[in-house]
Amino acid sequence: MTRDRLTRGGAATAGVAAVGLLLAGCNPGGGGVRSEGSAGPTPGTPPRGAATASPSPSATAGYKKVDAVGLLKKDPKVGADVKRTLAKPCAADEYPVEVTYASVTGSKVPDVIVNVMTCADSMGIGSYVYRKDDDAHGGTDGYDNVFSNEQPSVSAGVNKGDLEISKQTYGSGDKVCCPSGEDVTTYRWSQDRFTEFARSHTDYSKTGVDGTEPEDGNASEG
Repeated sequence: MTRDRLTRGGAATAGVAAVGLLLAGCNPGGGGVRSEGSAGPTPGTPPRGAATASPSPSATAGYKKVDAVGLLKKDPKVGADVKRTLAKPCAADEYPVEVTYASVTGSKVPDVIVNVMTCADSMGIGSYVYRKDDDAHGGTDGYDNVFSNEQPSVSAGVNKGDLEISKQTYGSGDKVCCPSGEDVTTYRWSQDRFTEFARSHTDYSKTGVDGTEPEDGNASEG
């Protein structure tokens, strides 16, 4: 079960003799990115510095909802651990899957970006990008798996048309809810594949024992 997040706009103007009402059409949220909320347990607070999706407004013009769970189950490139997580819903018919539709490969049809989490603590265990290709080999339903990352705490997002892969880092004694930092790698589509474009790391400051607010994290980019 998923939900689409949309933004609606409207405006009204009044005249002396009559009042006119103007209605604007519905637009996908995120400036061209269409997202479906997780069908499983609500994930925790997004990592600090998470990507803000902002490709062109027409990026989801050819949007068509995809059965992401079915896509993952049939994809031979998806690892056994992820498929075991998707073997049955977390509860009722709810799977811990988050789906985003956006253009990150330059395709005329929006790409399908899928994040898979654990049912227990909503930790990311797999991120994938599917590109529409009617002649796809090794893909399913006309989609080709063009990117996958199955490292623990991974999460995929879109920033200005680029693919961003975030991975939370943990120090000794850190709880799942409270990582020490975050690694972010930016990829761009070039010559039919993703290539690394930039990389950064952010250290999260911890709240002091006196209850004071943490200082801003230090970020470095390589």
